[in-house]
Amino acid sequence: MDENYYEFGTAADRWNRARFFFDAKEYLTAARILGGLVDEVPEQVAPRLLLARAYYHSARLGKAEAELRIVLERDPVEDYARLLLGRTLERQGRHEEAGPHLRMAAALNGDFATG
Repeated sequence: MDENYYEFGTAADRWNRARFFFDAKEYLTAARILGGLVDEVPEQVAPRLLLARAYYHSARLGKAEAELRIVLERDPVEDYARLLLGRTLERQGRHEEAGPHLRMAAALNGDFATG
């Protein structure tokens, strides 16, 4: 694919294109588009969260973790980011670190029945 394809169009065009590729389970392509978008609008949580999800689904767990930590620095009560960080840490075998994030995500969702 032509390099310009990833940067072509407005931010909204690239957001829609990235979501299209994400929905099609083309996570690496989605991540490539989202990376530029996140660089352009670093203060926005949604593109960074979708980038983290693309990294998670493509097993780029270190990158997913880094993006999720940035999301949570900006929005500590973003429950999905908290849940995904917990799952990312679990997939890396870091169960002790994952536990607090998973419990907090459950509490933020109102699911207080954590076993």
